Order: sequence, then C-alpha cells, then structure tokens
Amino acid sequence: MGKITFKGKPLTLKGLKLKKRELVPDFRLVSGNLEEVTLSNFEGKVKIFTTFLSLDTKVCDLQVKEFNKRASELSDEVVIMAVSKDLPFAQDRFCQANNIQNVHVLSDYRYSSFGINYGLLIKELNLLARSVMVIDKNDILRYLQVVEEATNAPDYEEVIKKVEEVLANASLPAETRLSKHCTPCQSGTPPLSEDKIKERLSEISGWEVIESRRLRKEFRRDNFSEVKDLLDLVSVIAQQQGHHPALTLTYKKLKVTLTTHTAGGLTDNDFIMASLINEVAEGK
Repeated sequence: MGKITFKGKPLTLKGLKLKKRELVPDFRLVSGNLEEVTLSNFEGKVKIFTTFLSLDTKVCDLQVKEFNKRASELSDEVVIMAVSKDLPFAQDRFCQANNIQNVHVLSDYRYSSFGINYGLLIKELNLLARSVMVIDKNDILRYLQVVEEATNAPDYEEVIKKVEEVLANASLPAETRLSKHCTPCQSGTPPLSEDKIKERLSEISGWEVIESRRLRKEFRRDNFSEVKDLLDLVSVIAQQQGHHPALTLTYKKLKVTLTTHTAGGLTDNDFIMASLINEVAEGK
C-alpha cells in the first residue's frame, strides 16, 4: 500500500497500485446530475484526471480552478476530470458558483470505485489523495503524480509538460504496454492444463488449488471491521474486472474462492484476479 502524509501525519492509500504504461481500470463515478460516468465516456481523448480531498479546503478549491483555467490553453484532444468524494450536489454548487466549465467534476462517493481501482483511497479518512494522472487515447497511463503531503498543491507545470509529450507521441507500441485485466470468456473456453495451473500457481503466493477446478485463499484480520473492509475492496475490484469470486466472511477471516464457470475450471482470469486480490490485501 502507498503512503502519504496529511500535515505531517502518515496515512495509508488503499487499492490497486497503478504503473506507467499500464492499461488503466474502468471506474464508476457520479456526475452533478447523478448520472453514472465511466472511462468509456471519454473514449478517444487524452485524459487528465486530478483527484483531491474536498472542495471545502483551499488547496482543493484552487486545484480545480487552476485546471479549469489551463484547460482553455490545451488542445481539443484533451479532456480534464476532477474527482473527489464530495457529494455531487456540493460539486455542482461549486461549479456554478465558480464558473467551472472546462473541467468535468465527478464524485466517487457512491462506490469508491475510482479510489480503489486507482490506489488513491485514504484508509484513515475515506477520501481521495491528491494526484494528477495523464492517460492517452488508448487508455494507457503515461504519467502519475501523487502528492506526498496532502496539503500541498500539485506541480501544474510538470503536468502540462507531460500532456504535451503525450500529444506529440500519441500512442505506445503495443509490445511496451502492460495489462493486468481479466478478459471476457466465451462459452466453450477450455480450462488450463495441469501443467499450466502449476506454472501459474507459482506466480501467486498463498493460494491453493482445489480439485484442479478452483483457487482458494483465506485472509485473516484483527477484527470483523477489518475483514469487512477487505471484502469491500475485493468486491469493487471484482466488479470492475467482471470476474466474481465466492466470498465467505466470518469473524477475523475472509475466504476467497475463484473459478471460471464458462470453462468448467481454472483460466488465466482466475490467476489475474488472485494476483489483484493479493495486491489489495497484502499491499504487494
């Protein structure tokens, strides 16, 4: 898990850790009129996402205003989204009061989908860390700036410089891109062979194979609340991946079982999902 500070106090970031050159996850955000917004809403655009704690703080207020001003200087190929866990009503009021017309201000209040899938949810505050990322037209992460001290502003000049670099080099060669996403399985997809299962099992720690058809792992926490928190993290990531594990919650324990029903056994998707669950559960 990532670390930042707030007025010098250490805080922990929950969720998946993004890497440059990686295909970014989808998300479910909410607009000011309560409509759901996903990554596909910005298809074919170079995307700037900037996240922050709350519009009720001076630095966050100025952050949105600064990006709104700079948006007018950028190419029409670029779209800017400002994301926080403020309620959509508060965001809409802020936009109207400050004439915010060049930035899409969106809320992660309903699902925490953006915070968890992008590794920006602050565990102790349930707010989003301050960050800026640049994602190209093919949804590949090209730049990420997570502000280490949450009360500080982002480096705006560096962001604009990176956007110009992405516009000048529109897409990465396919062989340099990274992906850790499940792919939809069609009926008749064959399960992995025994040898392939053994090979993939060596890549994930702590999981066991049951009857060559299922993966299983048990996670332990100090109390029920901590286990419920882990279940919520896994649920959000599973929803985004479209690959849904069986989850058994008991006091201090969460048992996770994975299989691909359309294949009647294990596929690469199960091992991808196991790796993602390890990442959010163990901070790896």
